Amino acid sequence: MSSSYEISRIPRQFVEDLVPPKEICDDEKCPWHGTIRIRRRGILEGKVISAKMTRTVTVLIEYLHFSRKYDRYERRRSKIHAHLPPCIKVQEGDLVRIAEARRMAKTVSHVVLGKVRKGD
Repeated sequence: MSSSYEISRIPRQFVEDLVPPKEICDDEKCPWHGTIRIRRRGILEGKVISAKMTRTVTVLIEYLHFSRKYDRYERRRSKIHAHLPPCIKVQEGDLVRIAEARRMAKTVSHVVLGKVRKGD
């Protein structure tokens, strides 16, 4: 596959600051080399808190929610399981960008697009 075809399936504004993986994988669920399509509305950034599952990571998403009753924001967080293609190398603590895709398992419906920055 040509690199222009691979990048054209991923909206350009979501991967402009990400470096495409150098190695090629044969994973069908890889957004760079496979056939999986991602959804535009589900692009999130979070911290990898667990990479112990096979080809799956747990990402912690932190966000603010406005409470009208108290007229202030409260911090919330959620854990999301995301598929990790073998061509993308991440470790616990790294900040990654994930995208919503079709459901791949009972609890997995996101895929890792790439590493935004290395963790502490």
